[in-house]
Amino acid sequence: MTHQETERENRSSLQPLAGRRALVTGGASGIGLAVVHALASRGAHVIIADKDRAEAEAVAAEVGGSSWAVDLLDPTAVADDRLKVAFDGVDILVNNAGIQHISPIQDFDPADFRRILALMLEVPFLLIRAALPAMYAQGFGRIINVSSVHGLRASPFKSAYVAAKHGLEGLSKATALEGGEYGVTSNCVNPGYVRTALVEKQLADQARVHGIAEAEVLGKIMLTESAIKRLVEPEEVASLVAWLASDEASMVTGSSYSIDGGWSAR
Repeated sequence: MTHQETERENRSSLQPLAGRRALVTGGASGIGLAVVHALASRGAHVIIADKDRAEAEAVAAEVGGSSWAVDLLDPTAVADDRLKVAFDGVDILVNNAGIQHISPIQDFDPADFRRILALMLEVPFLLIRAALPAMYAQGFGRIINVSSVHGLRASPFKSAYVAAKHGLEGLSKATALEGGEYGVTSNCVNPGYVRTALVEKQLADQARVHGIAEAEVLGKIMLTESAIKRLVEPEEVASLVAWLASDEASMVTGSSYSIDGGWSAR
């Protein structure tokens, strides 16, 4: 049996991502952490990219992966030479790292606006750019962008986040069109509010800008558009990411998969 046949046999069993190498940004917590576990449990070697070195190393040790301690907002960290090393052998790229800032547009600090767009749109572009040559050469690649319902719909007081996620949707589609002939797919997953520290940190800010009590934010703001009135669990997002990374999703590209409890059905 050839090496390729052995790899296919391994991937067709309970380890469908055996032999694959994945890189997950923001992989030490929240959605990223759930994605790391989902990919590793399916046999992938996962590189946990996170600015928290200790957490990244701990997660890597737990799943038998490796870590990349990196501040993605540091231009030197995402320079071509650094990325060439980081992306050696990467088959699957999950652009997940994100931040949030809530403010009316007239009060929105331009520095915060630029920082959010840099991390959530420019950095994914740079990472995709670094990953594609090797993916093209081997005839296989998966680009999976953790977008948001806010990549499809807007909400007030989140101008930078909404703009970045809408831009990520376009970047993902352009990548899909360019990568199709090389066996590279590119898709977005679009969760609503997910049970993570990032969402929990928004409660006070949402209460402030909307002039309501913090205890009212979930019901009156975060879940008002959803048909299913609960937060999305990180593992639910991760399961969709893992499917998009698999051979089963080889004809799925240029798509955006909502996992928002019906929010975007409106």
